[in-house]
Formats: sequence, C-alpha cells, structure tokens
Amino acid sequence: MLPWVLKITPSGMPQCWIDVYAAVNEITTDRVLYSFGEICSTLHGGINRLGIQSTLEIPQILVGRSNPKVMPTTPSLHNKHLFARDGYRCMYCGDAFPQHLLSRDHIIPLSRGGRDIWTNVVAACKRCNNYKGNKMLEECSLELLAVPYRPNRHEYLYLSNRRVLADQMEFLKKGFRNLVA
Repeated sequence: MLPWVLKITPSGMPQCWIDVYAAVNEITTDRVLYSFGEICSTLHGGINRLGIQSTLEIPQILVGRSNPKVMPTTPSLHNKHLFARDGYRCMYCGDAFPQHLLSRDHIIPLSRGGRDIWTNVVAACKRCNNYKGNKMLEECSLELLAVPYRPNRHEYLYLSNRRVLADQMEFLKKGFRNLVA
C-alpha cells in the first residue's frame, strides 16, 4: 500500500491527504511551490533512447502553489474520526473496542434538543449507549471520562490517516491543541 502525501497551502495550513498518483499530477503540472520531508515513494517511468529509466521521487509533504478558495473551518463529523478522537474507547466505561462495536452517543440527546456536533458526541459501546438511551447523564448516573472537543485542521488530518509518516507527524503536531500523539 502506497503512503499518503500531505498537501498544505502556501500559508502553511494543512489542506488534505492525496495519494501518490495525485501527487505526481501536482508535481508534473507545476502546481507545487516546494516540498519537504523524506521521500515516501519513488515511481519508475519509461526508458529513454539512451537506455536510462526515468524516476520521480515523491516527498511526504507538498506545498501547493495556490490557496484553495474555501477550506471548511469545522471538520465534518464522521464516526470513523469521532472514534479515533476518543481513542476507540467508550467514554462511559473506558473499555477499548474495535470500530464496529462502537456507536455515536449524543450527550444531550437529539430528542431533547441536543445537536449532532463534535462537542455533543462521544464514542460509546453499545451496552453503555443502550443503557443511557435518550436520558441526560444526570438521569442515568453515567460520567464522561473525557470532555468532547472539536478537532482543528491539524488534528482532523491526523485522525483521518492511520499511516502518518514521521515528517508529516512532525508538521501536524505543531498545530495540535488536544491530542497526545
């Protein structure tokens, strides 16, 4: 499996993960201002008339030439990223679970006016989520083990890639507020 390349804006804001082939497209169409980090992949091309094979080295981090028109300030809420934020642990009992055994629990239930936002949801095992149901925490004598938070762009990109390379991690860590990585 080929690693992902971290693409950032000229102003230094992490933008997105791109695959190696999209990185090749960015590099060969001159849409990269500069790059840094170790080489994460080397692609081999054709052989020229002198018998020399062309190669293209792909670095871990690419800086695009232009800023995107719109970058969302609030990352979208997906269970995959929510469970990663909470360390694949139920935020009520503290036990670790595989992703398929976790569910999204609304601290203030939707039926009671709660919203589906980062600061109102936590990972919960099915047993704890069923026990809580549509009750408030005080009504079911459960306590949260951690305060839910909305990840910033750096944290969100870290949560969305299981195989973050060393130079990418060093770059992303500079923007972490809440994660211990």
